[in-house]
Formats: sequence, C-alpha cells, structure tokens
Amino acid sequence: MMLRHRLTVVASATALAAAGLAAGTAHAAATAPAAHAKSRTLAASCSQAYLPLPDPNCTPGAYNPDVTQDTIGQTICVSGWTSTVRPPTSYTNPLKVRQIAQYGYEDTSTADYEEDHLVPLELGGAPRDPANLWPEPRYGDQPAQSKDSVESKLKRAVCGGQVSLDDARSAIASDWTTALSSLGL
Repeated sequence: MMLRHRLTVVASATALAAAGLAAGTAHAAATAPAAHAKSRTLAASCSQAYLPLPDPNCTPGAYNPDVTQDTIGQTICVSGWTSTVRPPTSYTNPLKVRQIAQYGYEDTSTADYEEDHLVPLELGGAPRDPANLWPEPRYGDQPAQSKDSVESKLKRAVCGGQVSLDDARSAIASDWTTALSSLGL
C-alpha cells in the first residue's frame, strides 16, 4: 500500500512538472490525516527533521574542483561567473521531483521548493552533484530566500579576504543558519 501511494505521489508530481502545472501551493501536511502522514514519512528515505537544513546523509554537500582559494579571482569573484556553471532547469527540475519524494514532503508542488545548492555556486559548490542539491522549502520560519543573503555575504567575505574559501564552505555546509556568526561576520 505504501509503495503504491509513494509511486502515485511521484507519478503525480512528475506529471505536473512535465505539464508545467506544478504551480501554487498545496500545504497538505496541515490537512492530511495522521495515518496518511505517517505512511508518507515511512516511505521517505531522507529526513525532514533537520529543516531548515537538508538531511546530511542525503545532502552532505560537494565542491567544484575548479574552485580553490588560488582560483577565486578567476571564478567565484568574477561577476556573472555562476551563470556559466549553473545547471539548466532541464536537469534540476526532474531531480527536484525525485528529491521531494525522497524527503517525503506532503506538499509536492515543485513551485514550493528551490532546488538549492547546499554549498552555493557562489562559494564553488558542485553545480550538478545530487549530493550538493536538495529541495529547499520556500515556506516556513526560514524559507529558501533566507539562505540567499547568507550566501552573498559569505562570497563578499571570501572575495574581500576576510574569510578563507574553505572556512566559508565548511560553515555553510555545516549550518547555513549559523554560518555568519560562526565566522564572526
């Protein structure tokens, strides 16, 4: 029963994404029966218990080998560089659909999640490695948009010589909500 339910959820999310209909919000967790929510959680292979962070077992983070402390002047510190490595939505959207199912999110609307790089491209995160990508909710106490300002501040600190690239990457991969304070920024 659980497998059939999970396959139905994945198939529905895939069909909606393919049809371009996955828009709007559907926060079903608030209205789902407890038994339904429990079966959904048991089918998930990644835990939501870490939110607003990803499950570290599913998304430990990964680095782009072309970005090092020695190459930041030719990579991340060059305006517009991230657009040269950002994966297309034709890659990230199907991954997002699979990962929404893996996390067991009640809300399967792809529009309600940002397929986010745990170690951001701005700090030389691996662009296409699934170990560095996860469906970060756009809702909640610390939605996806909250992480964007942390990423920008860390990039400025690295490019300005205030923080090393390795320290910034480590801090954001460990806990983006405390990354700035742990580095004294």
